[in-house]
Amino acid sequence: MTTVPDVCNGFQFAQDFKALPRAKSDLSCAPRNVIWEYFQNYKEGPGIFKWEHYFDIYQRHLAKFVGRKVDVLEIGIYSGGSLKMWRSYFGEKCHVYGVDIQEACKAYEDEHVTVFIGDQADRNFWRTFKSNVQGIDVVVDDGGHRPEQQQITLEELLGHIRPGGVYVCEDVHGVFNNFAGFVMGFVHALNSCDWVGGPILRSRVTQFQSAIHSIHFYPYVIVIEKHFESPSMFTAPKHGTEWQPF
Repeated sequence: MTTVPDVCNGFQFAQDFKALPRAKSDLSCAPRNVIWEYFQNYKEGPGIFKWEHYFDIYQRHLAKFVGRKVDVLEIGIYSGGSLKMWRSYFGEKCHVYGVDIQEACKAYEDEHVTVFIGDQADRNFWRTFKSNVQGIDVVVDDGGHRPEQQQITLEELLGHIRPGGVYVCEDVHGVFNNFAGFVMGFVHALNSCDWVGGPILRSRVTQFQSAIHSIHFYPYVIVIEKHFESPSMFTAPKHGTEWQPF
């Protein structure tokens, strides 16, 4: 009989976890984090308000889009500085879409930035947005931060992200956060197995698995990546001639 893992036990393990002493490391060969450098050097102009540890996450998941034609959507414009940051980071082929509930944010529009005014918890607003924007490569949800807002936004936009695209939801704060719990359902769906008989171990791919490459949890951030090319089957062939007798 299969039992459901107790999330509270996992949380308690994490609370009691003792890390090894920090070792010295040589960071001289670490790749440049251009978006971090931009943030560190940004002293004047429209404000940018981000947790500092987000910039390693951006570099890990978004660097593949630098220099490419890319459409970026940021939800939550605030003072507008991050709209400029994304354009600077991704390059001249980038178009940035911004969404905010404040009408004044229309002032940040220019030839490279398009601003939509609306409530991210309003599904009708997202229907209008999707009818005007034919696909997105990167979504950064830095909006209202409430779990119900984040969930509706993810439900409405995940299918609108192009193959290879990335969804970043920021400020997922607090223990047993409801939005994090919702996305954990995605994790279980990603681990779904539908075995196929035969000499090679195989499992049929669900529609969700064919679209979603991976799901990543960080402090306050959840990242979902989509496949560039959808797998049709998960396979586990054996290679080699010598095998243990047990």
